[in-house]
Amino acid sequence: MDRLVYLDYAASTPVSEEALHVFQQLSQDCYGNASSLHDAGGRANDILTYSRQSFAAILEGEPDGIYFTSGGTESNLLAIQSIANGLPAHRQHVITTSVEHPSVHHAVNSLERLGVKVTIIEPNPDGIITQDILKEALLPETGLVSIQHANSETGIIQPLAELAPLLKEKHIVFHTDAVQTFGKIRVSIKELGVDAVSISSHKVYAPKGAGAVYMGAHVPWKPLYSGAVQEGGFRLGTVNVPSIGAFTAASEQLMLKRDELHRQHELLRDYFLQQLKIRQLPVRTLQNNGSRRALPHIIGCFFEGFEGQYVMLACNRHGICISTGSACASGYHDPSPAVKALHVSDRDALQFIRLSFGSKSSKEDIDQLLHTFEHLQKEKKGA
Repeated sequence: MDRLVYLDYAASTPVSEEALHVFQQLSQDCYGNASSLHDAGGRANDILTYSRQSFAAILEGEPDGIYFTSGGTESNLLAIQSIANGLPAHRQHVITTSVEHPSVHHAVNSLERLGVKVTIIEPNPDGIITQDILKEALLPETGLVSIQHANSETGIIQPLAELAPLLKEKHIVFHTDAVQTFGKIRVSIKELGVDAVSISSHKVYAPKGAGAVYMGAHVPWKPLYSGAVQEGGFRLGTVNVPSIGAFTAASEQLMLKRDELHRQHELLRDYFLQQLKIRQLPVRTLQNNGSRRALPHIIGCFFEGFEGQYVMLACNRHGICISTGSACASGYHDPSPAVKALHVSDRDALQFIRLSFGSKSSKEDIDQLLHTFEHLQKEKKGA
């Protein structure tokens, strides 16, 4: 087998040396329960206090608004459901989009079963939620809108700052899932105009098992669980201090090289697109449409004549890790809603594959991937 080529950073990232060092150190030296009143508990709580300050500075919010969770999925579920739980009776209407992460859809589906009115809006053919699309869905009773910052499968970035004024003037809470954008581009509470944000550790070179939600002080959330004392009643269970400390360290390091990585990913994206033309491979990418604003490290492709799952498994046999979409939706063979939203056929949607770059990605990785694509094409012609 060839050397392992990992091109699935949008699903999960390797743990950085800095994050691993902090995780090991805190696991050994800071094992107290952060809720305990003794000195060991105090040291653990000090780590959480520092981490809140760090994330608040990165997000341009307040430390008291940071609540730690077990990851992006729990962050989305708790944020949406606790905000809905705090809405007054006359504002029990929630809006989200058809292209959200499955955890967002699980959250609103649960709310709908409890009697909350839910509206799912569709993006335009470029994958964008426009002001007109959102405005048409707003009702007098709308209390919460949840729209992702960027899609994990297509990389398309939503114009949150353009949508926020529509909601602010009507006092509607605005939540965004920023799991894919945090650490990749600027995520500023003030700049985006959002009230609540979800982020996750394992997308930013930290261990799995940690995440965070930012809630503005004005957000009317209520705890989902009676008797919860951890994280201000936001969630149940002992706080994972080593993972949160590592999450903090990884995020701080990533902020220092974020812009450099962004340029590196742009160069890799451009190289990939250039090589597709040079090698005349029948691969169409979402990046061919210049009107779409998207994260450069995520590339969605359609390999003509091959189902995405077949291509993914063939690449795996050659030591290359890519995906057919969100890892949290693996096992489902139906076309991705995020891809279907771009007005592609079911046939094309089933051909979809995603590659995503990270800190260790290189032109050599892309060359090995394209060599595998050429091999598949030759096999097909020779069959």
